[in-house]
Amino acid sequence: MQRRAFLRSACLNSFAAAGALGALPFSVFASDVAGVRPDAVSVDQLPPLEGDLTLYLGRGEGGLYENVLDAIRKRNPKFNLQVRRGVTAALANTIVAESKAGVRRADVFWAVDSGAIGLVADAGLARPLPADITEALRPGFQYPQWAPVTGRIRTIPYNTERVTRAQIPDSVMALADSDFSIGWAPAYASFQSFVTAMRLLEGEKATADWLRGVNQRAKSYAGELGVVMGVERGEVDIGFANHYYTLRLKAGKPDANVDLAFTKNDAGCLVNASGILALSEGDLPINFIRYLLTREVQSYLAREAYEIPLVNGVQPPQGLPPLSEISPPKLDLTKLADLRPTLNLMRRTGVL
Repeated sequence: MQRRAFLRSACLNSFAAAGALGALPFSVFASDVAGVRPDAVSVDQLPPLEGDLTLYLGRGEGGLYENVLDAIRKRNPKFNLQVRRGVTAALANTIVAESKAGVRRADVFWAVDSGAIGLVADAGLARPLPADITEALRPGFQYPQWAPVTGRIRTIPYNTERVTRAQIPDSVMALADSDFSIGWAPAYASFQSFVTAMRLLEGEKATADWLRGVNQRAKSYAGELGVVMGVERGEVDIGFANHYYTLRLKAGKPDANVDLAFTKNDAGCLVNASGILALSEGDLPINFIRYLLTREVQSYLAREAYEIPLVNGVQPPQGLPPLSEISPPKLDLTKLADLRPTLNLMRRTGVL
């Protein structure tokens, strides 16, 4: 992809001179190192990966996760990584079904949604993680059996020619009674996780009332990129979407008529996460997880995917306030695993 022509010669030469391998993405982060605190581990501090490993990988991020895996392979020539790709929720169900059948085919599960991680962890299939992994993660994102890799925050993208940020309430619940025209993607997995968080935080009745209220003035889109594009075109005043769709649109169109607003302490600013867990014994699965939490990988995903690094000391993507300035709700992300009550609620209210 043209936008990802990030093999800048100066970066490559300086890293090569320092003895780093020329494999993506580990060769391109010389410019990031100065802005990172020592608590973000470098790939150069990790042991080499050797042996066979099977990864179940949820689909996501348009090939960027594949770039990371290719870089890990190139850096570790004795590492035989086999990848099974699929929809995150389907892979989680497969892992549980395989376990019930007495079969283990996956050594590691990398999911794009923490709810799928919760499904596998709740089945008792995840190995405990060592303290050095959990302690490297930001407070609020430390779990004993899985490691969040990157985060995505729920936001309110708004059309800057139709709405001012001051007009948007701090409470997502208040939007059900507003006069805004709203874009949403009810069939989209991230939106359903958001509604699940609302159900857990606000209760089923309040969530049902909110869905009915918004549904009266909402325009539906197939996905949340479509929501953000609809907001920018002025089809609707505001929308519900993960933060990176707006940042990616603005990166390609700096004068886009869209910006981000955040609610406070509710599901409207939930920080969800992609995550990874180990399913088999031995050092190799754990060491593979360590690679994904290095400053090189975290910086790459922040810069190219606009995801939020969840390892201490790595800078957030441009255009997004630091997490310390945002007020997400306190919620165990693994509780997002049970989607059935949410889907039933969305069907009863006529949203699905």
